[in-house]
Amino acid sequence: MSDKPRFVMCYCTGECPGFQGMNLWQLINRVRNELDVEYAIVHPQLCVDDGDRFWRDNLKPGNRYIVGGCDPRMQRKMFKDTIADVGGNYDDQVIALDLRNMPAEEAFAKVAEVIR
Repeated sequence: MSDKPRFVMCYCTGECPGFQGMNLWQLINRVRNELDVEYAIVHPQLCVDDGDRFWRDNLKPGNRYIVGGCDPRMQRKMFKDTIADVGGNYDDQVIALDLRNMPAEEAFAKVAEVIR
């Protein structure tokens, strides 16, 4: 098991107005190339059924996940039960970041601050 966090960017279908000003691929590539993460991936909408399946398939107890997306309170509400179902602990394993309405540079700085 790696001590490095995993970065998961929830892009809210790509249609959310809050992400229209972000260059998603610039953010993902900078995170994976410049920060000490296990990986950086994009999920189109973690708060729906296939998001639950993503957590069930990929969450490993003890690993840390930084999730970029919407309001952290909404992320907690939407993911905590599924994470608990697979033996994880949301509060110990997930750092939720609200990256809406940010250009990629600003979002990268926010992710970097948490990782460093």
